[in-house]
Amino acid sequence: MSDPDISVVICVYTEDRWEDILAAVSSVRAQSYPALETLLVVDHNPALLERLTKEYKEYKEARGVRVLANAGPRGLSAGRNTGIAASYGEVIAFLDDDAVAERDWLRRFAEGYADPRVMAVGGRTVPLWASGRRPDWFPEEFDWVVGCTYRGLPAGRVRVRNVLGGNASFRRTAFDAAGGFATGIGRDGDRRPLGGEETELCIRLTRARPDAVLLIDDRAVIHHRVPEAREHFGYFRTRAYAEGLSKALVARSVGAGKGLESERRYTTRVLPAGVARGLRDALLARPGGAGRAGAIVTGVLTAAGGYLVGSVRARRGGAAFSVTEIERRSDG
Repeated sequence: MSDPDISVVICVYTEDRWEDILAAVSSVRAQSYPALETLLVVDHNPALLERLTKEYKEYKEARGVRVLANAGPRGLSAGRNTGIAASYGEVIAFLDDDAVAERDWLRRFAEGYADPRVMAVGGRTVPLWASGRRPDWFPEEFDWVVGCTYRGLPAGRVRVRNVLGGNASFRRTAFDAAGGFATGIGRDGDRRPLGGEETELCIRLTRARPDAVLLIDDRAVIHHRVPEAREHFGYFRTRAYAEGLSKALVARSVGAGKGLESERRYTTRVLPAGVARGLRDALLARPGGAGRAGAIVTGVLTAAGGYLVGSVRARRGGAAFSVTEIERRSDG
């Protein structure tokens, strides 16, 4: 099977990440397996759209950079859908706007598609802490809080239920079969930091194509910047609660069986082992052991609370109940 052409989509929304955006694009242009094109999708920010258009006006040719506006409602899902519709590649890869990809990132993705059954390939996301090091209390089991690969995911190139959206790729035919990202789930700029849209899409995909194979290859590495504001316990709790809300929406969309399949193993096996490690480290007087154990317990309880609130509000609101309504009621 021939090597696939890969389009890379980077969704952007704020000028505050200007240097990060430039670094992300540069990392794509430096790939050992060249991208067919890079699409920068700007989320309802005319000033940023104009600035990026000027920045990349000389890179519109083949394998260049295209800048376009999100054609849908505000939010990451609609931005990704805009990029999918505008792209030409057989495979569409997604990179966060505050991340840089290692040189062989796209090569590892391309290798995964040698099997025609493979519909999606994800990679490993490594945190770049603004303070220079991981906070002592921050457990690796909760690195998903800052958009990174967490302890408990299998190593190597393995089959998974879903890929993680900030470092992922899909065959174009996957979207033909399952549709795009759901716009009622996921992040929207200033809203609570929700997620789950890639999980919901992957479950829809495997329902539409039961023979589909989804992989994570931990050699497809990106480095994701974690700003100082996200190194604090307050953000940790906020993000855990938002994840609970997101899981409630995913479970309502695709059913709790599939929607929480991976989470059950994570909660019953990975997290108890993390608590035990933290307590052991505390007994050995290692820095942060008790904090990590406490953070895991707090994170689980907070996420469970978010899931309960989201589930109750969704049932009360009926089938059309949206993530926006869940947030409004839970905040008010």
